[in-house]
Amino acid sequence: MDGLDDRVAHMIPDDGAQADTRHAPLAPALADVLDGLPGDAFACLGPHPTGDGRWRVTVMAHGARAVALLVDGDTIAMHARDRRGLFDALLPAPGGYRLRIDWPGGTQDTEDPYRFGTVLDPATVQALAQGDPDAIRSALGAHAAVHEGVTGTRFAVWAPNARRVAVVGDFNGWDARRHPMRLRHDAGVWELFLPQPLGGQRYKYAITSADGATLPQKADPLARCTEAPPATASIVPVAASHVWHDAAWMAGRAARGDAPVSVYEVHAASWRRADDGSPLDWDALAATLVPYVRDLGFTHVELLPVSEHPFGGSWGYQPIGLYAPTARHGDPDGFARFVDACHRGGVGVIVDWVGAHFPDDAHGLQRFDGTALYEHADPREGLHRDWNTLIYNYGRNEVAGYLIGSALEWIERFHLDGLRVDAVASMLYRDYSRGDGEWVPNEHGGRENLQAVAFLRRLNDAIRSRHPDVWVMAEESTAWPGVTAPTGDGGLGFTHKWNMGWMHDTLQYMQRDPVHRAHHHSEMTFGMVYAFSERFVLPLSHDEVVHGKGSLLSKMPGDVWRQHANLRAYYGFMWAHPGRKLLFMGGEIGQRREWSHDHTVDWHLLDDLLHAGLQRLVGDLNRLLRAHPALYVADDAPEGFDWSVGDDHANSVFAFVRHDRAGGRVVLAVSNMTPQVHHGYRVGVPRAGGWREILNTDSAFYGGSNVGNGGRLQTSAESMHGHAQSLHLTLPPLATLWLECED
Repeated sequence: MDGLDDRVAHMIPDDGAQADTRHAPLAPALADVLDGLPGDAFACLGPHPTGDGRWRVTVMAHGARAVALLVDGDTIAMHARDRRGLFDALLPAPGGYRLRIDWPGGTQDTEDPYRFGTVLDPATVQALAQGDPDAIRSALGAHAAVHEGVTGTRFAVWAPNARRVAVVGDFNGWDARRHPMRLRHDAGVWELFLPQPLGGQRYKYAITSADGATLPQKADPLARCTEAPPATASIVPVAASHVWHDAAWMAGRAARGDAPVSVYEVHAASWRRADDGSPLDWDALAATLVPYVRDLGFTHVELLPVSEHPFGGSWGYQPIGLYAPTARHGDPDGFARFVDACHRGGVGVIVDWVGAHFPDDAHGLQRFDGTALYEHADPREGLHRDWNTLIYNYGRNEVAGYLIGSALEWIERFHLDGLRVDAVASMLYRDYSRGDGEWVPNEHGGRENLQAVAFLRRLNDAIRSRHPDVWVMAEESTAWPGVTAPTGDGGLGFTHKWNMGWMHDTLQYMQRDPVHRAHHHSEMTFGMVYAFSERFVLPLSHDEVVHGKGSLLSKMPGDVWRQHANLRAYYGFMWAHPGRKLLFMGGEIGQRREWSHDHTVDWHLLDDLLHAGLQRLVGDLNRLLRAHPALYVADDAPEGFDWSVGDDHANSVFAFVRHDRAGGRVVLAVSNMTPQVHHGYRVGVPRAGGWREILNTDSAFYGGSNVGNGGRLQTSAESMHGHAQSLHLTLPPLATLWLECED
């Protein structure tokens, strides 16, 4: 009893019963618990009646030199039952004791974790069994807590098929024997209250599967904070210290529903880098990215996934920590400060959210309790061959609740304005990227993933019911009907859908040599056939500038000047076209290299007038978009759009009019996709009088040749394109004009 004998104020007499415990062999169940084998720790450890009116306290403290009980000011030395670290003592009553443990490195006074009752109340356990997202968020994971009057940390994890689960971490020397958890059978959840504040300490779960195998230690699926990769531990969260200052932004969000939308898509780790080459932290991004986005006139920034992910080369699209911002840029409070800075700068924040799949890293969700828990067991349902990732089992209430809870957590904890749901098409179809015999039909024999459909509707209903002003955008590349239709009408309930068809067709057209464009005119016009079937976003995203596809600028044909002119004309066409705008970083300056997550944007290109001019154009497009309601208020309504010239194949000219809903201002957009100047080109317009040229992508200010119309024109009484009057225009080469009626 080295280190404690001189502090003993009282000791229970060493009678026969007490002596027997020192020398009697351990019961098999107690021996298993001591050895870290499956067993009921709470049945063996802590206080238990002896049958003679007293209570035996059994304490497991591997590596301790001695343990004593602190009772009413007295110190009661416990008897060492086993040299591996098992101690016991008798008490006349079960409660009111604490432990004094003499470790080789010092003495610790603490409560006994195994004297506490259950952490989760019956109602919470029932809600967990039903997959309730709020119960999952509030109950699972690591949380600071006061339990039975004691301040500490509670842990809970869903692992219904495990035979044993223990929490390991900095606080117990990562010894898997030390802190086995209690199983709540009704929900398959393991819980434990450790009676000490553990904020900031690392932890994982040590799990024994049903067949007795010891699994690789698992990170917490509900971790709110993690180690920076390549380390993989979860971190017990500390209380959030950030005080939000975005009340005005949040209060006004609903009123911005009809406002223009122009999104700057960003990979936070490669937009800019610190001087030492490391990614910027959230505070540095707030100081640099926010003013950059604001000054260029973008309404929102969209971040590629910032959930914790082990492989940086996945750009975040293979996440493991769906509840934790990646530690690559700092702690969760830092991310909150970044979002707050965006809002105070007038910039909304959208984050990519990945509920379609997860990687098979050993410390992650893969066979979490030794079984296919989060995923499907059958690889025909549970494996994405394209990405070598695993597919969530959306038919399990607990899995669906886990995912929905994650989405709500990001929205509510970090004040996000929107989520972009990645790879929706891969969720909707059981045969996605699979050949014959490689997929399992649904219960009706079809290819639709009915469980995923139900999940997406439940997800969108959960968000819409609580946060009707938050956007949920689908990256969906097929013709699935009603992606943005309300769930009550049979739709999926998203607020927006990425228009992948428009992106593919128009980029394909722009890559063609102008001499061939006359034969592919419909690639620019076909999008209007279905433009109002969904609420669309027009995405020129990261996916179009990687994997050998080249940058947007490098896709354009011709010499350097023509490449820039083509891209300027394309942007002018896009910003006038119905649909919200999205541009990936680097596109605004004419990045010439395709994007790599290992390199930043080539900011040095701005020393060149053509690249600087393109950046100025993007800023002006955004400012004009904001200033002219005709360009955005009727983005989803046919009455907001009219073709003036949609069939001039020979000249590769497109002209259309945008209207606002009030029947007020109109804007005419005209694109000449050839390098020839067209003089006296007549376009019918809906209003007689003066028209002002508000944009010319061929302006010398943007790097163009400065061909134009002198700023103002008058209509002539010559009918054209169904209108009683028309404009005689000079169309610059490879350029887009915008004109507004002044009368």
